Amino acid sequence: MAVAAAVGGGAGGPAAAAPVPGSGCTLFPADNVWHADVSTLPVHPSGGAWLASMGGPGVRLHPDFGPAGPGEQPYGIPYTVVPGDAAKVAVAFEYADESDPGPYPFAADTPVEGGSDRHALMVDRDRCVLYELFAATYDAAGSTAGSGAVWDLRSNALRPAGWTSADAAGLPILPGLLRRDEVAAGAVDHAIRMTARRTDRSYVWPARHHAGAASDPSLPPMGARFRLKASFDVSRFRPDTQVVLRAMQRHGMILADNGSDWYFTGTSEPGWDTGMLDELESVPAGELEAVDASSLLVEPDSGRVRAAPTPAAPVTTTTAAPVATTSPPAGPMKAGPPPAPARRPATTVTPTTTAPAVVSTMLDQEETAPEPVARRPGLPPPPDDGPRAAEVALLVLGAVSAAVAATGAALRLRRRTRGRHRLRPRHLV
Repeated sequence: MAVAAAVGGGAGGPAAAAPVPGSGCTLFPADNVWHADVSTLPVHPSGGAWLASMGGPGVRLHPDFGPAGPGEQPYGIPYTVVPGDAAKVAVAFEYADESDPGPYPFAADTPVEGGSDRHALMVDRDRCVLYELFAATYDAAGSTAGSGAVWDLRSNALRPAGWTSADAAGLPILPGLLRRDEVAAGAVDHAIRMTARRTDRSYVWPARHHAGAASDPSLPPMGARFRLKASFDVSRFRPDTQVVLRAMQRHGMILADNGSDWYFTGTSEPGWDTGMLDELESVPAGELEAVDASSLLVEPDSGRVRAAPTPAAPVTTTTAAPVATTSPPAGPMKAGPPPAPARRPATTVTPTTTAPAVVSTMLDQEETAPEPVARRPGLPPPPDDGPRAAEVALLVLGAVSAAVAATGAALRLRRRTRGRHRLRPRHLV
């Protein structure tokens, strides 16, 4: 995939938010918190404790998207763009008291995320409205979902305080997903959605909801923002990897859900380059830092940041190729890890403790530790504990090498097991 090369650097936000492919709709105004430049914000004083609770500095980042096995839906979260006159259906919600009633443009061919979360995201291209569902199941006799939210993409309005959305933090999902079209264009103009295994029973602006394991300030709250350190040298990476890393330096990542530590999310679409994904997996969490974003807040119920973004550095296009936005053919739905493909459409386009918005809500949490992430072949053997260990290690490496030679690229696809199995908070009545 050809990538446009970004030239220049420094502080400042994008000149304008990039529109969703297949529509003229941007994912919220340019002065929205998702597009804010956090590169010069102060470091959060709790960042060290949060990092320790998320596995420590040696844990590597993990792109939670990319190719799957042959005939399977790519990992990630799919989305679809629909016309304004698309048929809409009523959806019965498990958490109806915190869900927007709809109706939703949800159909039998709407792409649904594989695995347990089963997110479904739909953009009305004519009205610029975003519809998002969690645990979505279409049924002609009556569709169901865990929760749902409807967003006016031309507005900075947040959900009511204490309300969930299709995400545990009460935030929209689509604005935080990495997309192939923006990486190919050479600029990602927004923060990136991420998860952590255990979170505090609080949230910070712009989040509106928590799903915490405990009231523990050493755990990050929903809405916590992290950025890649300015000292991290991104120039040694591929051009497309640099696009993502520069977005992490400028816009950072927002903690939006419970899941595996340091997993960050992209769209479920064909064509993600595994070379880029491998490079992103090499970045240690210790190269990120939590930032205090409270100075951006204008009012708790709005996502507008205090100052409108300044123009971005110029972008020089090299040979960026058009990016397809159609899904691969439909595949069967499976259960259990690794995350299974969802039902497939014919086409898709797919923190701070000082802020006044820190809130706790009366929710209970059922949370399980994620399953270990499957590692790709070729990792080094365990530390040498004697001649026998070395001998065994050589045998293991020989077997792995043979397996790699026999299976080739398929092994590279299977290694992206996500391990993001979480349960939603239970509402108390």
